[in-house]
Amino acid sequence: MRPNFDLALEGAAIQPVNGDCYRVRQWQGIPGIECAPDNRLWAAFYSGGKGEGPSNYVALVKSEDRGNTCSDLLYVIDPPEQVRAFDPCLWRDPSGHLWVFWSQSYSWYDGRCGVWASVCADPGAEAPVWSSPRRIADGIMMNKPTVRKNGEWLLPIAVWACHESPLNELPEQAFSNVYVSTDQGATFQLRGSADIPNRHFDEHMLVEREDGSLWMLVRAFYGIGESVSQDGGRAWSLGKPTMLGGPSSRFFIRRLQSGRLLLVNHYGFKGRSHLTAMLSEDDGLTWKGGLILDKRGDVSYPDGVQDQEGNIYVIYDRERDKAKEILMAVFTEEDIEAGTCISEHAVLRQVVNKASN
Repeated sequence: MRPNFDLALEGAAIQPVNGDCYRVRQWQGIPGIECAPDNRLWAAFYSGGKGEGPSNYVALVKSEDRGNTCSDLLYVIDPPEQVRAFDPCLWRDPSGHLWVFWSQSYSWYDGRCGVWASVCADPGAEAPVWSSPRRIADGIMMNKPTVRKNGEWLLPIAVWACHESPLNELPEQAFSNVYVSTDQGATFQLRGSADIPNRHFDEHMLVEREDGSLWMLVRAFYGIGESVSQDGGRAWSLGKPTMLGGPSSRFFIRRLQSGRLLLVNHYGFKGRSHLTAMLSEDDGLTWKGGLILDKRGDVSYPDGVQDQEGNIYVIYDRERDKAKEILMAVFTEEDIEAGTCISEHAVLRQVVNKASN
């Protein structure tokens, strides 16, 4: 009997956790983080089953004290049957609303997947209210949208080209795609697609440079590739490798309040160790500083956010099926330049969540 792939087209709602059914977790990882207007932190990651597969669900936790302590699992997105929820992304839009994005697929990868979203208008409320799940597009998105100077929202959504599709119906979408909203998230349309040779799960991120061009960085088998658009994301240059190095793994890049770019990856290392934060003052042409957030092995998948006071929070995972840790580093640009923690609230390897055995 042919699998019912269309089960993945039914969105799973965000549900509060009741009881102990999610307490024991055999693995967990792939986190995201966001800061509410009151500096409350929200974090997301996914777990379920023995690893990445049809039993996966997304979990949400929060911190009332800027990450010094964190709640246990508060909410989950847990589709039924053979549908998995995975690759969560948290993002606060310019109006202060908190978006939770995630992907759904029938089994591990059905070739179509789909990016879903639920929105909380008041993420600082004692009892947050989440909107009904809404499907944005085919594909997968685990990294935050980018807001352009003209107000457009750009979403980095990909259909994987590195795995065969059971559905075999989306070859025209198998690129590092850019979706745009010109009406603050009311609607989304495909704007353009980049084709970076040897990309691996895409996991791309977008930066608007000072000259108005868009710079796309993409995970590749060799590290990080790049492409540039001069027309708002419609057409993209031929993809090529960057000099940023690192293993084939997720990285994080974002423009800070100062105007500098922050990059977090395994710069200078071939494996998933020595997760390092660096700064650029020239739109990524050169990088300086080098704050090692965690030099241990099997640390990966950073996501980050900056609060109103300039503190930077970077979340990542460690040993997904052994230590099962979601960790966080808190630091400032001053710490990156110094190469060590010198600011008042800086802390490394802060535990956000550790799964019970």
